[in-house]
Amino acid sequence: MHRLIEGVHRFRAEDFGQYQSLFHRLSQEKQRPHTLFITCSDSRVLAELITKSAPGDLFVVKNPGNIVPPSSVAIGPNSTAAAVEFAVAGLDVTDIVVCGHTQCGAMDALLTGLAAPHQTPHLAGWLELAASVRNLLNGPYANLVPAEGRAIVAAEENVLLAIENLRTYGVVRERIEQGRLRLHAWMFKIANAELFAYEADRQEFRPIVPRT
Repeated sequence: MHRLIEGVHRFRAEDFGQYQSLFHRLSQEKQRPHTLFITCSDSRVLAELITKSAPGDLFVVKNPGNIVPPSSVAIGPNSTAAAVEFAVAGLDVTDIVVCGHTQCGAMDALLTGLAAPHQTPHLAGWLELAASVRNLLNGPYANLVPAEGRAIVAAEENVLLAIENLRTYGVVRERIEQGRLRLHAWMFKIANAELFAYEADRQEFRPIVPRT
């Protein structure tokens, strides 16, 4: 907590000046983020940092494993589903990015189980929303993926599952059909901060390169 408080004071003293007019403008008008960015709660994955986004640009949702439940899932109200609906229906975002990452503890736990599930029943239930990813790795991919690569493949498949689940939300499906919303599947490689985007025509994640 001491480090957090020191950081607050440093921001006010050293950084706030360059953002002062921006924060003033943002406080005077409704937020208008262009993208809903859904990523993992992992402390090493910072949406604004890796995309060089300014305050007000992104509506960010972080949860363990960047899981998106289907709209029909019967777990009662959940914050991720609520955020999807609010970002699309309330904020009119034009893009949704689901960004998974390497070395994802949630994917490791999904594949191998939690160390003490009786102590983390909510987490155990949450991870089961991505059970189809585990079933895929234990089924068709069982003999194709080396043990050390299973978590990365699981992270990639989990992102694609999230994209599929997003399409189950009526407001998302409607905006896509109207040409007002685009969905993007990304992967972040922590070791070198490289980002990959899924290309459907190639059926693989490819490095994101600058537009020419």
